[in-house]
Amino acid sequence: MAFRNLLSADHGGVRRIIINRPDKLNALNREIIGELHIAFDQARHDDSVRVVVLAGSGEKAFVAGADITELAAATPQQAQQFSRAGQQMMLNIERLGKPVIARIQGFALGGGMELAMCCHLRIASEKAKFGQPEINLGVTPGFGGTQRLLRLAGRGAALELCLTGTPIDAARALALGVVTRVVAAEKLDEEVDALAAQLANSAPHALAGILNAIVLGGESNIDVGLDYETQAFALCCATADMREGTSAFLERRKPSFNGN
Repeated sequence: MAFRNLLSADHGGVRRIIINRPDKLNALNREIIGELHIAFDQARHDDSVRVVVLAGSGEKAFVAGADITELAAATPQQAQQFSRAGQQMMLNIERLGKPVIARIQGFALGGGMELAMCCHLRIASEKAKFGQPEINLGVTPGFGGTQRLLRLAGRGAALELCLTGTPIDAARALALGVVTRVVAAEKLDEEVDALAAQLANSAPHALAGILNAIVLGGESNIDVGLDYETQAFALCCATADMREGTSAFLERRKPSFNGN
């Protein structure tokens, strides 16, 4: 389907989804949240898509936050619905079963930081800025910021960033575990493309198993998490890709995984 606020294109096994609202610094509104939900649902069910790269258009922002004009007019009931919709969309990304890489070139604030944190890998330009400034609007984070920041960076950092609303630079975000890598601005696309290509050439069943074991198993006690891991390992051993991978290793050649 055609989107009003998103651009989508495939390059091999990589689908690039771009939030295309640069005049508003790609701020999230209800319509964009709905479109992202559909776009990632399409990626989930398309076997040719092995990796998704999520980006924002323009040079200034990945996503600068939620649309404050829309938020300012919301009733408590509408705000609750908006929060639930954003949370569900981000859970769908986190539980996609395929790797999602956030390409972060500028501001990732509020809902933008929350959107980045639900992605599995986050590659940031050294010029990127992160923050949960909702306190300055008299509200709390609403799209999972308190919970994912707590899990990624720990209680102290989550409290500091959410209570003060103070933004941090890419170097501190890396130190806190909020981003995976920080690169020079001119190297950002090269780094993202190389990582996406590497993952797209990996065995899809193994990628899904790792994601489920860490994302879902990591939210459970260790016994349940270990069971996720065992089940994923066993399922992989039923695939042609496992036979290809082990054969390639023994034959000292590069494997070619086809998703079977």
